Amino acid sequence: MAVTVSLVALFGLVLFFLLRSKSLGYGAAFIAAGFGFFLASTGAAGPINQLAAAVIDAVK
Repeated sequence: MAVTVSLVALFGLVLFFLLRSKSLGYGAAFIAAGFGFFLASTGAAGPINQLAAAVIDAVK
């Protein structure tokens, strides 16, 4: 759970800075957030969480 919250905060921060630097438009940010939201409700959410946890464990 802590890893998920940390990753959400990290990706949110990256999106914020991309919007602020005008490297990413508001429409693209909305699409990226919507994609992540809907991806989380599919069957792909489990393997993506496992992959993220494995990468984080490998980095430790």
